[in-house]
Amino acid sequence: MPNAYFVTGTDTDVGKTLVVSAMLFKARQQGLRCMGLKPVAAGGEETAQGLQNEDAQRMRENASIELSYEEVCPVTLPDPLSPHIAAEKAGRTLDVDRIVGYCRGGMMHPHDLCLVEGAGGWRVPISPRALMSDIAKTLNLPVILVVGMRLGCLNHALLTAESVYRDGLEVAGWVSTVIDPNMAALAENLETLQKRFPFPCFGNIPYISNATPEAASAHIDIKNIVESGQA
Repeated sequence: MPNAYFVTGTDTDVGKTLVVSAMLFKARQQGLRCMGLKPVAAGGEETAQGLQNEDAQRMRENASIELSYEEVCPVTLPDPLSPHIAAEKAGRTLDVDRIVGYCRGGMMHPHDLCLVEGAGGWRVPISPRALMSDIAKTLNLPVILVVGMRLGCLNHALLTAESVYRDGLEVAGWVSTVIDPNMAALAENLETLQKRFPFPCFGNIPYISNATPEAASAHIDIKNIVESGQA
């Protein structure tokens, strides 16, 4: 599938949706056919159209390909918890093959860029036996790693990249997001990752209060992402 990536993070709340939405915003501005998929979302609000997740809606709003909410986010769980716990509380069992089927159905739409966003980090459980990484492995997509810059991020980032490689997938590149505006030695931490990661950096998003996809998009090089997918 051309120009499709799985987007994971070093933890939850590290800015995955901001990065995905910024990439979609920039791709749309450049006239590319782009879409985002969030196959599993834990945390939703009741709307006139049913239970919906705010992150999935943001991805819909910034894509150029119009998809229904259900195509973007086929599994929305009410509670903002680890997916396996949220699913248990909702009386549901998440099945990897079914979720992958939803994703592949969405990716049948002709596109120049498709971003599939995971929930939480790489090894987050989605059921008693399955992990979020099992979805990425079954889709067999290259991975974009979002690194939330705060104390402890080096360990999280290096371990996540190592896990992706151990699972037989490629890390296409990484994006940093400054989520702690007072992080000590920020430049030194970024330099450490640049030296240790054998894959390119697609962008460094500084701390932006109430960040929007448009503001964040100024710090991402979409050209490298699309060209990497075509290689």
